[in-house]
Amino acid sequence: MFYTYILASGPAGTLYTGSTDNLAHRVWEHQNKVRKGFTAKYGVTQLVWFEGHETREAAFRRERQIKEWRRDWKVRLIETENPYWADLSQRLNDLLPF
Repeated sequence: MFYTYILASGPAGTLYTGSTDNLAHRVWEHQNKVRKGFTAKYGVTQLVWFEGHETREAAFRRERQIKEWRRDWKVRLIETENPYWADLSQRLNDLLPF
């Protein structure tokens, strides 16, 4: 399974969109600032939205699509499934299909 995801620094904060084949590990990397870059610089560590895909290409296409969107479209996408902007990383084991 491959994933497209959105991280936030908070409800009105900075957003980051990415894709990965290991969502739990990738979110851990963001939260622990393992890689220096955008999320480390701006404190973007809360997993607020994700969806699964069958292929790496599909997840990457969705990432690129969302990155082209206006912020209000991204906010609407997040709030449709996560209206209170809860950090979903705390419940990943319950949420991910295995």
